[in-house]
Amino acid sequence: MLNNVPQVTKNLLIINILVFILTYLLGAKGLDLKGLLGTHYIGSPLFQPFQVITHMFAHDGFWHILMNMWLFVMLGGYLERLWGPKRFFIFFLLCGFAAFLLQNTITAFDIFSLKGKLSASGYDVSTVNYYIKNSSDMESCFTEIAKHYQLLTIPDDLAYYVANSYSTMLGASGAVFGVLAAFAVLFPNQEFLLYFALPVKAKYLVGAYFVFELYMALQNNPSDRVAHLAHVGGAIMGALIVIYWRKTDRNQFY
Repeated sequence: MLNNVPQVTKNLLIINILVFILTYLLGAKGLDLKGLLGTHYIGSPLFQPFQVITHMFAHDGFWHILMNMWLFVMLGGYLERLWGPKRFFIFFLLCGFAAFLLQNTITAFDIFSLKGKLSASGYDVSTVNYYIKNSSDMESCFTEIAKHYQLLTIPDDLAYYVANSYSTMLGASGAVFGVLAAFAVLFPNQEFLLYFALPVKAKYLVGAYFVFELYMALQNNPSDRVAHLAHVGGAIMGALIVIYWRKTDRNQFY
């Protein structure tokens, strides 16, 4: 089957699968590859610049990677045949970067704001960051901070800062949403079989999915672990790139 998948799509698929396997093999030995490769928010002491790229190749579970790679191979492979490998690879990365930036914008601002509040409340942010970086998990971090400051309960601002510092975004979902949006712009009337039975045009299916993700992002539900803004960012970038390319390259888009 892989012989029929274009080269860039196939290579990205293989990388994602290998990272997924390594995540669980190394996780059994105590190495948290998801925490290392997944991107933390800018301003978090756990953030590393390389995570901007590596987060696109790490996934949280089987269904997460299955759905992402299924859509990616099915539609991304088609776009790669249409555009060529170089243009498609650039498109993939740009959509992933856009997903990262939009998801980070609001929460990164919150983190920097919380640092000021913590300092004003008498907490040494560098000390808190030390425990975040050197604790095995968030619960042990809270325990160490409580011991250091002799706290019976962790104040809300401090708890929110620690929780957001540990929060991790990972997966190719942002880039995949870019692929979905690009396909819908190029082939709006192409029909998909929803639940393998109900025919729905791409422009309606992807449009409804985008509105749903935007709505969920605006709910700002703390218990929701899905990076909805990343999906929105990837989709917006994917659509904008296609619209721009279509205006500047009539040989490729018509």
